[in-house]
Parts: sequence; C-alpha cells; structure tokens
Amino acid sequence: MSRSGADLALLLLAGFRFMAEEATIRLAARGHAGVRPAHDFALGAIEAGAESVSEVGRRTSVSKQAAAKTVAFLESGGYVLRSPDPDDARRARLTVTDRGYSLMREGEAVFDELRAEWESLVGHDRIADLQNALQRLLETDRL
Repeated sequence: MSRSGADLALLLLAGFRFMAEEATIRLAARGHAGVRPAHDFALGAIEAGAESVSEVGRRTSVSKQAAAKTVAFLESGGYVLRSPDPDDARRARLTVTDRGYSLMREGEAVFDELRAEWESLVGHDRIADLQNALQRLLETDRL
C-alpha cells in the first residue's frame, strides 16, 4: 500500500463517505428518510442561533439557495419550524423542533455505533489515537 499524501486524502474521504452513507441508511430505518449530513449541519447552525435561511447558509458555508433547499426539507419533515419574525415581516425565524432534536440525538447515537464497530475491528486505542491525531493536525477541539 502506498503511503502518499493522495492516498491519505482518499482514505479520509472514503472514511467520511462510508460513515455518512451508513448513518443515512440507519437513520432512514429509524424513521428519518432522506436525511443527509448537510441536514445535521443546518440543524446545528439553527440550534446555535441561526434564525434565518441566510444565516444558515453563512454558518454552513453554502449558498443561500442551498440553505433554502435544506431548510425546506427540514421544515417539511417537521425538524424545523419557520415562524414570522416580529421585528421584520419579510423574515422568518427558524427554530429546531422536538423532532429535530430527536434526529440530532439519534444521529449522534448512530455515529457512536459506527465508532464502536470500527473500534471492534482495530481496537479502542487505535481509534482514539486516530481521532487525537486528526484533532491535532486540524488544530481544533470542536470535534
């Protein structure tokens, strides 16, 4: 196996894709059909204070159109509530619903299951080392 930078990038991408696709399948089986990682990112942004579609777009680094499509999916699924802004009739405020919070909890549980499965394959310490190394390389403690 080659140890090139390109191989590392492909492995990281494949790992993300595998986890995202498997989470999508498992969440669909739990009553959340069609949910993708972008939906979770948007829910997190709304929970953190993004009250408008434009703000969701800014916080998730996507276009206003992409954010609008994501919010429309979340609203139609009952994950987000859109209500009139009392200060600006042209705006709508977004809030996460109980169903949205449920999805966020279930999504977290699914990723914990996936991590546990990977730990059973290569060991807890190796997965912990991998995660710690990635956090250090990316210089973040947000994850």
